[in-house]
Amino acid sequence: MEHKLFWCKVNKYFLNKWLNYFDSSQDCDLQNSVLVASCVVTDRAKKKRIKEILWYLQSGKKVYLTGCGAFDRGDAMAQDAFFKIYPMLEKWKWQIVLLPESPPEDLLITKKQKNIFTKKFVVIQSGCDTWCSFCLTVSKRWKHYSRPAEQIIDEILTFQDQWGREIVLTGVNLASWWASSTQKPQEAKLGSLLELIIKRTNIPRIRISSLGPEFLDDHFFEVIEDERILPYFHISIQSFSDNVLSNMRRQYDLWLLENIFERFASLRRADKDIISFWADIIVWFPGESEKDFEITYRKVKEFNISKLHVFPFSPHLFGETVPASKFSQQISQLVKKSREKKLLKLAGSIREKFIGDNIGKKHYVLIEEVKNNKSLGRTQNYIKVALDGALSRGEIQEIILEKSFVIL
Repeated sequence: MEHKLFWCKVNKYFLNKWLNYFDSSQDCDLQNSVLVASCVVTDRAKKKRIKEILWYLQSGKKVYLTGCGAFDRGDAMAQDAFFKIYPMLEKWKWQIVLLPESPPEDLLITKKQKNIFTKKFVVIQSGCDTWCSFCLTVSKRWKHYSRPAEQIIDEILTFQDQWGREIVLTGVNLASWWASSTQKPQEAKLGSLLELIIKRTNIPRIRISSLGPEFLDDHFFEVIEDERILPYFHISIQSFSDNVLSNMRRQYDLWLLENIFERFASLRRADKDIISFWADIIVWFPGESEKDFEITYRKVKEFNISKLHVFPFSPHLFGETVPASKFSQQISQLVKKSREKKLLKLAGSIREKFIGDNIGKKHYVLIEEVKNNKSLGRTQNYIKVALDGALSRGEIQEIILEKSFVIL
């Protein structure tokens, strides 16, 4: 069955589950079908997805659609509601099947599950209760839930028994694991789950996906000193300005963010000098003054955030909308482009220095893809590299990093 993936690691996890489900099913024509894991993070992402889906439909393919573009409150959308948002697809309604987040567990065949990725993406929670003013995901994935620890451990052990080398813990708001609500960060126990994974498994590489800063407690910072937790931390920041964060309805402020980065700086790890910090930043948010933007700019520089995902604010005018689209003080196009360009230029210079600081140091690369006599993979701190020769997919290769290896 052909498949197409858009964006997030949560989609990667459930895409893999659906592919296993269809592989076991006798009810569909796999040769003439495509599974699309969709995303609605911005209007740009929606339009790109629709363009791809149209191409498949016009080619006569049956499209099974999952991901946030297919969901309403955690389940598959009703067709009438879906085609009201995407009327350009209605002509092919008989070729489109809308799917929920996950296949029914009791219908999944218990045979050995295939993993289409070299790494094992493990969703530990999904959904969110926070209702940030820029976000559609909460209405799509719906309420926060956590998967039981034993279920997560069993999944990791199965992958480990298949000679898996790296897991990636992920979720819509993964750091909120075990809280009763994402609005109660004091209840989160991600540190306890990480400690359990370290004790109960032998998986050599444990990577953590995007982290909400408000959920990171003392226990978390104690546990991540274990070097099986890879030196890569992706923080969902969005802005460093208290004014903007308040308007976004985030649950933290600049003081907490500064405290979090101080905690990272005080970690006692032998590989502390190669820790990679990534962050999500939204620019152009309504009401973001020049002063607000400069606060974010200075803090990105101060904390040496080695890779930025810069998202232009999307008002979601394509089919659906978000509260912030109705805020006053929308940013002009001229200011938007200026701020985005300035922040990306800074991010590029920090990234260049970070790569330079890693040249000549020992790294361990998980080989994820081999093509044209090149072996592609990532170091433990998430630098993408291409090594000469056809190495085995899934092996961990020790290298001394050279500039010529790096894929920017």
